[in-house]
Amino acid sequence: MNTKILTLNKERVTSLVVFITLISVASIAPLFHNQPITGPIVNATLFIAVALLGTETAIMVGLIPSLIALSVGLLPAVLAPMVPFIMMGNALMIWSFSVLNKKNFWAGIITASLLKFLFLWGPSTIAVNLLLKKEVASTVATMMSWPQLWTAVVGGLIAFVVLKGMKKV
Repeated sequence: MNTKILTLNKERVTSLVVFITLISVASIAPLFHNQPITGPIVNATLFIAVALLGTETAIMVGLIPSLIALSVGLLPAVLAPMVPFIMMGNALMIWSFSVLNKKNFWAGIITASLLKFLFLWGPSTIAVNLLLKKEVASTVATMMSWPQLWTAVVGGLIAFVVLKGMKKV
């Protein structure tokens, strides 16, 4: 009989608890259905995930909010074609922050926020005009433009406060 024993050290348990907490926040945030509230919460969660769990795990966390919002009907169905772009925008933000954060936290936040904004603004402008009626297209394009930059930067500010409190910045 081959017996395996699972050992959990304090660091592994702490990482697991942090991961579950961040997944929970990322899952619940879309339920607020209010971009000025939801966006900063989700983006803060992603920045914190990078700092505490690493890039790959943070990208996994970043896939969840859009899927939940779409699956429970909180994200309007007309935005469904944007979900892959939102996920890629989150992944781009996470990756760029993880690279730049090592040198300067704020350079990481600002650059990552700008890259996410530019990535979402470009495809959304093209996609929504091709796929949606004019009156809906302008609303969707607006949601995918400046609010993305604002919510990412505010999320970075929230992440800074949380991480500073944890002595991780």
